[in-house]
Amino acid sequence: MTVAIEMGLTTAGAAAAMDLEELLATRLLVQGNSGSGKSHLLRRLLEQSAPWVQQAIIDPEGDFVTLAERFGHLVIDAEDHTERGLQVAGERARLHRVSTVLNLEGLDAENQMRRAAAFLGGMFDVERDHWYPMLVVVDEAQLFAPAVAGEVSDEARKLSLGAMTNLMCRGRKRGLAGIIATQRLAKLAKNVAAEASNFLMGRTFLDIDMARAADLLGMERRQAEAFRDLERGQFMALGPALSRRPLRLNIGSTETSPRNSTPRLMPLPEATLEDARAVILAAPPPDASRPQRRPAPDLLEQLRAAKAAAPEISPEAVEVAVSAEELAERRERVDRTLRAVLAAPDAGFRAIGVLYQEFVVRCRIEGLGAAVPDLSEFRRMLTHARAGVGTDIAEDDAWQEVTLRASILPDDMQGVFMMIARAAKEGWPCPGDAAIARAYGSHSLRRAQRLLGYMEEQGLIVVQLDGGGRRFITLVELAWATAPGDPNGDDQPAEQIASAASA
Repeated sequence: MTVAIEMGLTTAGAAAAMDLEELLATRLLVQGNSGSGKSHLLRRLLEQSAPWVQQAIIDPEGDFVTLAERFGHLVIDAEDHTERGLQVAGERARLHRVSTVLNLEGLDAENQMRRAAAFLGGMFDVERDHWYPMLVVVDEAQLFAPAVAGEVSDEARKLSLGAMTNLMCRGRKRGLAGIIATQRLAKLAKNVAAEASNFLMGRTFLDIDMARAADLLGMERRQAEAFRDLERGQFMALGPALSRRPLRLNIGSTETSPRNSTPRLMPLPEATLEDARAVILAAPPPDASRPQRRPAPDLLEQLRAAKAAAPEISPEAVEVAVSAEELAERRERVDRTLRAVLAAPDAGFRAIGVLYQEFVVRCRIEGLGAAVPDLSEFRRMLTHARAGVGTDIAEDDAWQEVTLRASILPDDMQGVFMMIARAAKEGWPCPGDAAIARAYGSHSLRRAQRLLGYMEEQGLIVVQLDGGGRRFITLVELAWATAPGDPNGDDQPAEQIASAASA
């Protein structure tokens, strides 16, 4: 049975159909400058073919996640998963014949390439029994199969280019039909583009791209100027699944739309100059970006320097102004006040200055007066509280070594390091990326991964994966190690730390 997908209308008003079975065997290349309607074309193709064939979309901008609600695609946010996890997800998607959208939005270019390569590799490497027909759509393909090396590492480029080459050159026998879309043919690797037998060429203005598009369609160079005259949503079609001769067609409407539509002109908001000045020139928020990369330090020398800088206070030098019972009771009230501040749902993501202000107010309400800790002491208390480190642990001799090592790191990282150290000391599972991000005061899983990389560069920890892709972390010299834990999970010692913090 032949399945014809209606893509739109020809300039003569006839229906423009695409042979789906022929497309599965011959692949498709879509080209057009930004604003030519490429994404709209892909959406039309995906919607019309969704009932007939499994689909996978490599989506660098998150444009196609809206297919999920209408057509049941599984949206996979690549930022939340490791490369190994995405490889397994690609395998399972083929095994269970589930249509997917790999959303790469929020990742930098190198991580987009690595994760897309892992996902494509997982789909490519399944056993022969699961080589079911499947459309694999790659939007902005020049990002994943660049013609020349860019700013990304050679390793990432080789991984991504190898996966794209496998898709377009060897994928047909495995049931994978590659559909690649690009803004610039000149930026797309030629060995990837050359494997397509069907072409849909949209509006193009650069001479080098027009000449290459004309060559692919078998048109004369003097006819290449026609690509400049195409309207938005108009494409020149050629190929066994489309037309044996170049055919101009208009892409039809779609049932779904991207999350972010094309910006429309609208009046500027009314505001006084002083209001605008107050908003635009307000003090910037604290910079939570990763510290600049620097050479791995000599850990031993830093520890010695930290020990030398630590003040030594003899018991005789401390004037006891209150009894031991009063001191313990006052400390308990301060700790209880801190726990009340941290109990707020968004406390983990608020600036330290804001938390300290609320802490001071609560302490005054409690009648603590002069017993209110200063900001530096509050930072130390906050670091211990977020790591679930109580007074009994903080005063332990072994934990003093942890505190000393943590002092090497910036203040906002010390709580994360102590949380990892606590998990290692108790033998709890390794914290997941979500828990690390939350302890740092961020929603970004990528930032959590960068934090671990930074600590490893400083020579404080060693991060490893076991055979199942679970992560475990060992503290250098102390030789404490966490139990293996899922980096994508959020079941790290959250319960243990919560109970320890409230104890």
